[in-house]
Amino acid sequence: MLDRLRRLVALVRQQLWIGAVFVRSGFIPLLRPAVWLGFARAFREHGTHPTTGFALSAVRRPDGTALVDERGSLTWAQLEQRADALAVGLAAAADGQVTSIAILCRNHRGIVEALIASARLGADALLLNTGFSGPQLADVMEREQGSLIVYDEEFSSVLAETRGRVSGLVEVLAWTDGAAEGPTVERLIDSHRGASPPAVDRTGRVVLLTSGTTGTPKGARRSGGGPDELAGMLERIPWRAEETVVVAAPMFHAWGFGQLVIAAIMTCTVVMRRRFDPEATLGLVDDHRATGLSLVPVMLERIVELPEEVMGRYSLSTLRFVSASGSRMRPAAVTAFMDRFGDVVYNSYNATEAGQISVASPADLRHAPDTAGRPVPGTRVQVVDDGWHPVPVGEVGRIVVRGASPFEGYTHGGAKDARDGFMESGDVGRFDAEGRLYVVGRDDDMIVSGGENVYPIEVEKAIADLDAVREVVVIGVEDEDFGQRLAAYVVAVPGAALSPDDVRAHVKATLAGYKVPRDVVLLDELPRNAAGKVVARELRGAS
Repeated sequence: MLDRLRRLVALVRQQLWIGAVFVRSGFIPLLRPAVWLGFARAFREHGTHPTTGFALSAVRRPDGTALVDERGSLTWAQLEQRADALAVGLAAAADGQVTSIAILCRNHRGIVEALIASARLGADALLLNTGFSGPQLADVMEREQGSLIVYDEEFSSVLAETRGRVSGLVEVLAWTDGAAEGPTVERLIDSHRGASPPAVDRTGRVVLLTSGTTGTPKGARRSGGGPDELAGMLERIPWRAEETVVVAAPMFHAWGFGQLVIAAIMTCTVVMRRRFDPEATLGLVDDHRATGLSLVPVMLERIVELPEEVMGRYSLSTLRFVSASGSRMRPAAVTAFMDRFGDVVYNSYNATEAGQISVASPADLRHAPDTAGRPVPGTRVQVVDDGWHPVPVGEVGRIVVRGASPFEGYTHGGAKDARDGFMESGDVGRFDAEGRLYVVGRDDDMIVSGGENVYPIEVEKAIADLDAVREVVVIGVEDEDFGQRLAAYVVAVPGAALSPDDVRAHVKATLAGYKVPRDVVLLDELPRNAAGKVVARELRGAS
C-alpha cells in the first residue's frame, strides 16, 4: 500500500512538473475553447505521429508563418492543405496503397510536405542521406523495400543503380531548378488541391538511418516519445512557442528531423536553406530575428572560422540558443563562438536509437567545453563495465541509457543490447564528480596497441591543442607487430606550417609514449557525410 502511494505521489509530481514546463515555454497557451477542440480533433485524426505538431499548429495559428525557404513562405494552414493534396497525389502516382515513402531531399518545403503526406497515408517515411553514393542508395532501397521515392533533381544520377535493382520504382521530383518531366511535388499538389486522403487504420513510422560512418547505415524505427521527453528537452534548452528558429542541420538526420518536429509542436516558424553556408546562416538569424539556431558541430566550427570582418557584419542579438548535436564539437570552437555571440550554445548528446540523452548548458561548456552535459529529466544514464555493473566516478565504461522514448528495433531485425530497461548507446564515457557526462568515443573505437588500451579522443584532443591544427581524427589501423597502431589524420590551419614530426613531438610531450601515433597523415580536408560526421572507413589508406 505504501509503495503504491509513493508511486502515485511520484506520478503526480511528474505531471505537475511537465505542466509547469509546458506553461513556461508557451507550449500550453491560453486559447479559446474552440482551439482546444481543434487540438482534440487533430489528435483523434492523426494520433501521436511525429508530424502531428503541424496539424496542431495549423489549428493554433492557421495564418502564422510555418516555414521559410528559398521559394518563399507558407502558413501553417497552407502547409497542411499542400500536404493533404500531396498525399492524395502520391497515392494516385503509386496506383494504390502506399506503405513506404523514401525521401531524398535537402532542407526545403518538399521534405516537410513529404513527411506529413506519409503520415496522412499511414505510410512509413524513410529519410535518406543526401550524401549516399549510387550503390549505397540502392542497397538501402532494396533492404527497406522502397518502391516510391520523393527526391531532388540533383540526385537523379545517384538513382541510376536503384532504378536497375528496384522494379516498378515510382519517382516524384521535389525540388527542380527548371522544367521537369513526369510527376513533381508541385504538380501533384496543384492537380489535387483541396483534396484530402481518406482515413487510414495504420500508423506510419519514421525510419531514421544511423550515420553509417563505419559501416552500412541501419534503419531505426522510433515513433517519438511522450510529453515527458518533450518536457525534458524544454527544461534544458530555452525554446519558446511561436518564435522563429533557423534549422541548418540536415533534416534527413535524426538531429535535424528532431529539431523540425519540436519547432512544429511549438508553433515556431522554421527558416531553412538547401545548402549550408556559414555567412548565409548568420544572415538568416539576423534577417528573421531568430531566437534559435539548430546545427551540427561542424557548422558551428565553420562559422567561427569566418574572417573577423565577415562575422562583424552580424550581431545575432535575438539569438537565445544554439542547439548542436551529431558529433563531438571542438572545444576551442565552442568557446570562440560564445566569446563572440554570448553564452547561448547547448550541446546535445543524442543517439538515433535512444533520442536525446543529455544536454550541456552554456555554463557546463564554460566549465568543460568537451562535456556532453547532464542527463535530461526523465532519462537515466549509467556508465558500466562489461558485466553491466556501474563503474566509479571518473572511470571510463560503456554508456547505457533508459529514456522516455523506446527504441522499436532496426528495420532489418535486431536491436541494441539491453538489461533492466537500460539500452547500450554504443559509446564509452565517464562521469565527473558534478554529474557531467563525457563521451570518450565509440565502444568499438578503442584501440589495443601492443597490449595497451587507447581511446582516440584523448589523442585527438592533444593534437587539437596545436594552434596549427584545424581538424584531426585518430583511428586504429592494422599492424603486424602490435595488432593495431594509431594513425592521425590532420588538417592544418590554412597557411600554417605543420609537419608530422611536429604532431608526434607534441603528443609525446603531452601523453604516454604508447599514445603517440606512428602514422600522421596531413590532408586538405576530412571526409564527411552529409550530416557532417567524419567517415572513418574512407580514412584508411588515405595519404
